[in-house]
Amino acid sequence: RYAIQLVCVFDEFVLLFVNYFSAAGVLLRVKMNVKRHLREKNTIPKIFAETVQRHRDKTALIFEGTGEKWTFKELDEYSNRVANFLLERGFREGDVVALFMENRSQYVGLWLGMAKIGVEAALINFNLRLDALVHCVNISNSKAVIFGSELTDAVSEVHSSMGKAVQMFCSGDWEPQRVPPGTECLDPLLVDAPSHLPRQPQRCFTDRLFYIYTSGTTGMPKAAIVVHSRYYRMAALVFYGFRMTSDDVLYDCLPLYHSAGNMVGVGQCIIHGMTVVIRKKFSASRFWDDCVKYNCTIVQYIGEICRYLLNQPFRDTERQHRVRMALGNGLRQSIWEEFMNRFNIPQIAEFYGATECNCSLGNFDSKVGACGFSSQILPSFYPIKLVRVDEETMELIRGPDGVCIPCKPGEPGQLVGKIIQNDPLRRFDGYVNQSATSKKIAQSVFKKGDSAYLSGDVLIMDKYGHMYFKDRTGDTFRWKGENVSTTEVEGTLSRLLEMKDVVVYGVEVPGAEGKAGMAAIADPSHSSDLEKFVKDMEKALPPYARPVFLRFLPEVDKTGTFKFQKTDLRRDGFDPSVVSDRLYFRDPSKGRYVQLNGELYHSILSGQQKL
Repeated sequence: RYAIQLVCVFDEFVLLFVNYFSAAGVLLRVKMNVKRHLREKNTIPKIFAETVQRHRDKTALIFEGTGEKWTFKELDEYSNRVANFLLERGFREGDVVALFMENRSQYVGLWLGMAKIGVEAALINFNLRLDALVHCVNISNSKAVIFGSELTDAVSEVHSSMGKAVQMFCSGDWEPQRVPPGTECLDPLLVDAPSHLPRQPQRCFTDRLFYIYTSGTTGMPKAAIVVHSRYYRMAALVFYGFRMTSDDVLYDCLPLYHSAGNMVGVGQCIIHGMTVVIRKKFSASRFWDDCVKYNCTIVQYIGEICRYLLNQPFRDTERQHRVRMALGNGLRQSIWEEFMNRFNIPQIAEFYGATECNCSLGNFDSKVGACGFSSQILPSFYPIKLVRVDEETMELIRGPDGVCIPCKPGEPGQLVGKIIQNDPLRRFDGYVNQSATSKKIAQSVFKKGDSAYLSGDVLIMDKYGHMYFKDRTGDTFRWKGENVSTTEVEGTLSRLLEMKDVVVYGVEVPGAEGKAGMAAIADPSHSSDLEKFVKDMEKALPPYARPVFLRFLPEVDKTGTFKFQKTDLRRDGFDPSVVSDRLYFRDPSKGRYVQLNGELYHSILSGQQKL
């Protein structure tokens, strides 16, 4: 018995060291590269110039919408034309130009061309309209807007609110009668612009590259500042960590206004010479056909994409591809192995990160369900940790010395990263809005007097150092004395309901302690079998995690990166006079869900109906 225990301890010890040295090796390599780029005062355009020298005539980008292919030379020359045109129009280093268009190869060439002359692009979500669109243009102080012709109507709606000083350029199909007054057609202007590399300003590795906006799940989007070193870091960590090569072909169906699609995806083209296939928008039905057509070896996912693919009917191409790796974040543990087995994907390259965060993680050893790894041997080598938070308010809990209390293995806590502003891997650049930046920083976290970035995410670490995503702070709620993870319940219910969209959140009930669970289920055809659902749910979830209320609606609102919008759902609550969708209440005396009407609603409010 003792011999077996000794062997188990030895195996754990070996696993810890293997994981540590693997992660440390990746981090050390990226750190050394970053130091070189700092010393040489490199920028993303200068790194791209090195890539062009190595891969001049190789295909850089393929746009699935037209099948058009751009070589590295062609991408370089297009971006030079953009830079020369903007210089000729008087744009200078530090100016901001908003980019508002759907995915296409030109998108990459436009922001890259701006970067060559120090002009900073504001990458705006192409789903935004009206006030949110104006807000994003205004907070970045954009001097111009370059928009795709497919978004002409959206721009026309808000043109009068942007001010006459904002110049307007349209790329794509030109219809002069539809565009706002004063708009110029960009494409012929770029054709006439010189294709040589213009004189570049003295920029450095920590200067601003562009702005990426938060998804805006609550309130207006915030403009996160992305510097050159951050772009490099996000692309390089996954490239080296997951052992990619320049011979890989990456399928990128994610929006290019977002860090996953632009930095993690397109960054492999810009920095490492990989061919990237750009799709206009994600299509579950065309996903594997595209992978076969373009010989893709790596695919990207985010949020609920993997579940949408599993929900598709079987097709031959889903096992005829050459894909060896799925790269992304947000793959639910409940469908992890099913996704690998059905689509014959050898490796899931799951990572944790956000545009502005300084505590990115990578699951480099393919641990099922994990989003990353943090060394327990030399934690100061990459100073991140999980710290205790109040279960009710999610406020940081501090010890007698005023410093945050680290979590033990198996204990949920908020992920934080120590801020060292002169270290490109540890710095936090924040947002254009200074008050928004301040809210993401806490003092005296690792030790007295230091500062740390607050991720806003609750994770759990096992004894080996593997990290598992649990929930967003504010999404977890208390019910019957227990913490309910909305992420875990959403994954379980979706699986029980044949991969339907399910959003779980807590709603307040007068007189009840905590918040009652509510699940909004996208079911336009009213096909859900409630009786079977209850039986399956009772087997899969503990009593406190089972939703008290159900709401069936045609679809649930999602961000452009497939995150569920919960703010309006929480606000609506369970009042049938407010909610026009079908509502149900789980009656404990009957052991089933019953339709929620006005009479039952008031009975719940008065306390007559037990929960």
